[in-house]
Amino acid sequence: MGDVFKALADPTRRAILDELTDRNGQTLFEICARLTTKHGLNSSRQAISQHLDVLENAGLVETRRDGRYKFHHLNTAPLEPIVARWLKNSGGRNNHANQPDEHPR
Repeated sequence: MGDVFKALADPTRRAILDELTDRNGQTLFEICARLTTKHGLNSSRQAISQHLDVLENAGLVETRRDGRYKFHHLNTAPLEPIVARWLKNSGGRNNHANQPDEHPR
């Protein structure tokens, strides 16, 4: 779980995940181009490749090779136990919306 949080801590990696959410199965070149045009990030291909390695090691990105191309796919499975941890008793709703604050500021 720690690897997932580490991977999500970086804004460039979150932007990569956003891009894979919008269009899954991109090559490194496509990801770099979209990060530049949509997010104004001018990172080198090597830097983006290293970010993709961190995401892959955390299980958030899976890759598939087809000839000389490597396609990157979003994998949300590592996020499920994290989300379930905090939503297991709430059923996904905000249980404190109508309750007074227990810790006044």
